[in-house]
This record gives sequence, C-alpha cells and structure tokens, in this order.
Amino acid sequence: MAKYSTGSGGDSAGGSCELCGSDGGDLQTANVAGATLQVCDSCARDHGENERTTGSDSSRDGQNRKRKAAQNAAKMQDAQQADTSHWEDGADYDDDQLPYLVSEYGERVTEARQDEGLQTGELAEELELDEADILAVEQGRATQANVGGSTIKALEQYLDIDLVESN
Repeated sequence: MAKYSTGSGGDSAGGSCELCGSDGGDLQTANVAGATLQVCDSCARDHGENERTTGSDSSRDGQNRKRKAAQNAAKMQDAQQADTSHWEDGADYDDDQLPYLVSEYGERVTEARQDEGLQTGELAEELELDEADILAVEQGRATQANVGGSTIKALEQYLDIDLVESN
C-alpha cells in the first residue's frame, strides 16, 4: 500500500516506494505533482516530472537539458519570424492610423448623427463606411475595433464635429 508522503519518511537504502508502496529495490528522488518523493524505477518513469537524479544519469540529464534548450531556441526563432500569409492583401495599417481622440468622442458622434436624423446604417451608407466601424466609434471602441483615421475624418467632415484632440 502506498504511503503518499512528502518524502520525509524512508530512505533509498531498503525503504518502500512512496508512490506505489513496492518494497526493496533502489529508490530515487522524483518530483511527482509538486512533491519530492522516494520512488521505485517504474514510478519514476511513469509519474516523475523530472529525470532521475542518480549519479549514473547525470550525463543523460545534461543531454536532455541541451536538447530542451535547442528546442526552446528553435521555438523562439520561429515566433520571431512573422507569418504574413494570413494577412489581408493591400492592408496597410500604418497609412490609416487612428489619431488621438477627444474624451467622450462616441457621445459626440451619436448626438450629431441623431441631430441629422440618421440611423447608423444610413450614415454608413452615406459615407460608404462599414456600419460596424461607426458603431465602434459611437461606443467608444475605435481603438479596439481598429477603426482607421479616415473613418474619423469622414465622420468629422460629414457631421461637422471635432473628434481629434488638438495639441
């Protein structure tokens, strides 16, 4: 029967495995679910979160560390190389940057649109803009929705309002 201790009981010279309870055999220290335990070879292979810590395995530990380091370096290099294959053709977001907007810009747009007697869909159609962009501006989400500066400029001109913060 397993003891399920935290490694404080027993030793490697004749104790029993703290995970499965098997008697005898050469026990080793292994990290199992965050606990350091004295376990048999079988439990160390099946449940240990780290490699065995016996002296004969130190060269294998070094090789595993080198392999892991090489894998991590390869992952980092892959992450640094941008994959542009999924980007929209012709999209150049630097050319249509969103300017700094005045506080409560959404309320200004909503009020001006309502004063003109227009629904968001009608305003979008009139300006040849996406209605979702106009809604995002009215809700104060222009930045999160990636609304371009050209949308803000069109709204300012058509509704005769100021949305861009002046310095």
